[in-house]
This record gives sequence, C-alpha cells and structure tokens, in this order.
Amino acid sequence: MSRLVHDGVLIVGAGLAGLSAALAANPRKALVLTDAPLSKGCSSAWAQGGMAAALSDGDTTERHAEDTIAAGAGLVDAAMARLLTAEGPAAVRALAALGAPFDRAADGGFAQSLEAAHSRPRVARVKGDQAGAEIMRAVIVAALAAPHIEVRAGHRLRGLLQDAAGGVRGVICEHNGVLVEIAASATILATGGVGGLYAVTTTPAELKGEGLGLAALAGAVIADPEFVQFHPTAIDIGRDPAPLATEALRGEGAVLINADGAQFMAAYHPDAELAPRDVVARAIHAEREAGRGAFLDAREAVGTHFPEAFPAVFAACMAGGVDPRMEPIPVAPACHYHMGGIATDADGATSLPGLYAAGECASTGVHGANRLASNSLLEAAVFGARAGRAAAAAPEPNPTRLVRLVAPSLPHDAVQRLRQAMSRDAGVIRSADGLLRLLDEIEGLVAQYGRTAELAAARLVAASALARAESRGGHFRTDAPATDAEPRRTFVRLPDILPRAWKYAAE
Repeated sequence: MSRLVHDGVLIVGAGLAGLSAALAANPRKALVLTDAPLSKGCSSAWAQGGMAAALSDGDTTERHAEDTIAAGAGLVDAAMARLLTAEGPAAVRALAALGAPFDRAADGGFAQSLEAAHSRPRVARVKGDQAGAEIMRAVIVAALAAPHIEVRAGHRLRGLLQDAAGGVRGVICEHNGVLVEIAASATILATGGVGGLYAVTTTPAELKGEGLGLAALAGAVIADPEFVQFHPTAIDIGRDPAPLATEALRGEGAVLINADGAQFMAAYHPDAELAPRDVVARAIHAEREAGRGAFLDAREAVGTHFPEAFPAVFAACMAGGVDPRMEPIPVAPACHYHMGGIATDADGATSLPGLYAAGECASTGVHGANRLASNSLLEAAVFGARAGRAAAAAPEPNPTRLVRLVAPSLPHDAVQRLRQAMSRDAGVIRSADGLLRLLDEIEGLVAQYGRTAELAAARLVAASALARAESRGGHFRTDAPATDAEPRRTFVRLPDILPRAWKYAAE
C-alpha cells in the first residue's frame, strides 16, 4: 500500500460542505478527495428549495433561529441554531459573490420563498428549483480556480489512519482498485448522509453513511442517529433515486389530494400543506396505506408556468409520463436528510483528535428531531467554512506509528437487502418489533460480510430508534406515540449499542 503525506487539510467529500471547507482553509493547502466527479454523487447539487436566511426587511436572524428551534421538536441546540442563523446571511451573500445566480426581486434584493414551518418567506432560491445545482456550479468553479486546493476524483473512502491515542491522522482510499494511504494533520469528513441505506430516497444512492460508519467504528461519538427526515413529496414514478417535488411548490399554493380529489392535510394539522415535514410525510404515508393514494396538485398554483418556474420538477414528471400542468403528481415519502451524524462542536471538531466533520454526516445540533426546510445548504456552507478554518489551524501532531483501519465492502445484493429492511422497519413509521427484526437482519449481514461502514451506520439508526421509546419529530413509534416531557438528545458510541463488541480490524 502506497502512502502520501499531505501537508495541509485533507477533506473527503466534494459537496457544498467539503468545498466550503476547502475554500476556507486558505492559505493552507487543501486536498479534496471524492469518489464521483465534481457535482455528481452529492446531495448538495440536488437541493431544490434553496437557502434559508434572514435577508429581507422585517426578518431577523433571531426569528429564523426561533423557527429552527421550534421545528426541531425540543432537541435543537439553541446556541448552535443562533450561530447558524447569525452567519447565514453573510454565507448566502458570499455564495452570490462567487456567482451563484440567486433569484432577485424588483428592488435587487433576494427573492425569497415560503416553506414549511417558516414564519415568513426566507428561502433564497435559484430559478425556482435549481438552487443546489447553481450554487455548486459557482463553488466548483471557485474551488478549481483556487491555487491552494487540489481535487482528486475517483477516490473512494475505505478507512481511517489512527495513532496510538485514537486520533485520526488521515484516510485510506481506494483508487483504481488499489488502496492508498493519505496522511494529514487534520481530516474533514464531508461524506453526506444515509439516503442510500433506504429503498426510497431522494439523495444519491451511493451515499450510504460510510463516513458516519467509519467514524463510529474508529470510536467517535455519534449524535441523534435515529432522526431521519423523510421528504413528503418524492415523485412516485418508480425511479431510484426518486426525483423530488420541492416544498416550494406547496409554498406557492400546490395542495395534496387523494385519488378522489379530496384535500386531506387539514385533517392532520392546522397548517395543512405547510405543516412540518414529518407531519406531512406521515399523513401521505397514512393515505397511501389506506389505499386512497396521494398526489400533489399544482395545476392552479403553477399550471402553464411549470417549465420555467420549476424546470427540474417539470422534467422529472414528464420523463415519468406525468404532465404536472394537466394532472396531479403522484407522491410518496422518501428518505431525504439525516439529522443525526458525527457529533461536532461549532468548529467541526469531533471527539477524535484530528478528525472534523461537516455537512450531513455531522451533527452540530442545529436540526434537532426535524430539520427546518432549506437549512441544510445553509448549514453546509456555514459549518463547512468553520471546519475548514479550524482544521487549517490544527497543530501538527507528534510523529507516531499509524494503524490502518479498513472496513470490508458490502456487496450490491446485500446493500439492496439492507435498503429494503431499513425502509420497512426504520422508515416513516417504526415499532419495537420492527426495529428488533431489523437489528437481527443487520447482525445476519455482519456475520456474512463483516463489520462494514454501511452496517455500522444502519445499526446506529436502528438501535437508537429502538432505545428512543417515544415519538418526536422525524422519529415516530406506533407503540410509543406520545412525546416525553423531558427532551433528550442521543450521544452514543458504537460499542454501547452492540450485542457484542465490534472492533475495527487493524491491518
């Protein structure tokens, strides 16, 4: 196995969090590793709604923080939420300065949409539903032009390098079928979420929680892994991943109806279509389970303007044989975002020296039990940059012998089996019986294929969901539908929830 020593910050992942970290690491050198080509294989480029920030007269960062805290169902770290919203407007303006073409109002200010659980319109958008793609295009251009940044595609994360004290000193990647060690004084994981662990997801299917799983296997503290957000309105046309019908459509007045044409959301929540995402997802799940179906009707709200107002949604619908100008869009809940992740502080530092995390694989505490709409790109930009600056200032560790910690790969057929089991038992609706069945299935896969990063991530979600015998935010237990009076976050290390101790096999 060859070894490269990188004199600077090592970043795994090239979504908005990873590239924001790389840009912020200046003047230190930043080496960015990504399995897929730039703009591919990351959720950031698929984001439709935009970035939430207090950018207009009459709005305040404190009001944005209050909405964030309220949406998080008692588990949001209020200090982190206020930090996010305070730095949010500058982050959006910085991206605009890089060339992200945010929609503008007649006075030149940011045009902003209303999305669920926001008290006012505050989502800065791009061409209706093109925010993620256009923001990433601007950031990629800036990163490729930055002399301190090097990007290497085709590098798949396989393991971590650790010193004798458990600190992380780099990674092990697979490139062209060969394992390569890359040592560095500071490593940032920006590897995305866990959507690929679910059979129906709106995120790239290759994002299977490997960064989260590897950090957990290395001993990192993991926060709130049971909280998975299911987007209510994935377009149900049989594609994997499922295309997304952005929440901005409901902000524009689109309504949810069943097969009989009856609107149903008012029966589930007084805010109807603009209720929190978890409520809308469960309502759609219930309608579908009852055989009534669920459809998003934007014929009056958008109608003939669909091609220019929401081009990505329009294209996905037409490709699936649905003309949203003339007929309702069939929708279903899909895994969309992981509120949990590797526990970090405000600067991305994890419990393991030398290891930082940012973006969806991290848990800063800003999302709690239910992420507020369009806070994800904002978190990636704000906390990605903070992690980049902190990692660039990290001291050089003392020379020491490093241990290679490499996880085995989970074959495709086993991944598909895991995805079906996760959707069945750790999806929109959960129960103790289902979660126990899921844990048994995970253990069977471990016995067959070893302690893979994907299985570690899945076990964290399932075991923590079993331990949380209440319903809160994105976590709903049919056998424990009430919400406990005292909110509590989950902070766990992998050995704490295993039926037997897993140890990361040193090579």
